[in-house]
Amino acid sequence: MKIILLFIIGICYGMLAAAGVFTVFVAVGLVPRFAGRTHTADKIILYEEMVIFGTLMGSVLSIFPEYLQVSKFIRLRFSGTVIWTDITGIFLQILFGVFSGMFIGCLALAIAEMLDSIPIFTRRVGLRQGIGLAILSMSVGKLCGALFYFYRQLYRVVQ
Repeated sequence: MKIILLFIIGICYGMLAAAGVFTVFVAVGLVPRFAGRTHTADKIILYEEMVIFGTLMGSVLSIFPEYLQVSKFIRLRFSGTVIWTDITGIFLQILFGVFSGMFIGCLALAIAEMLDSIPIFTRRVGLRQGIGLAILSMSVGKLCGALFYFYRQLYRVVQ
């Protein structure tokens, strides 16, 4: 019963995390922006499926890191050929770096364009004074959260 309860809780937390990721993508309009820039609006369903697939694969591989050990797999299959493991490892690192860089760059640009809406929001809500203080408070909160995370070494708890 305990394992079933943990399974259900894990699935629920995973769905909440995925919903948060997809909410960010929808809020910044990342997928439609890609489709508009590349003039491939007819393939928007494919883009959305790839985003979902990438998120699912990232989740699975972060939970089961042993499936990321491509080098170990190659060594077991092709014993004695160390050169193939080195070449494959370098190629996969380059491939991962290129795609990660493209994704982070596009996401950063989409978020930067979304930040243009902050002045519109402050005018509509009537916030005339204290905009700088609000932004500074958000930055200090983010800094405190990061310092707490690294000071308490919370990243080691996950491993």
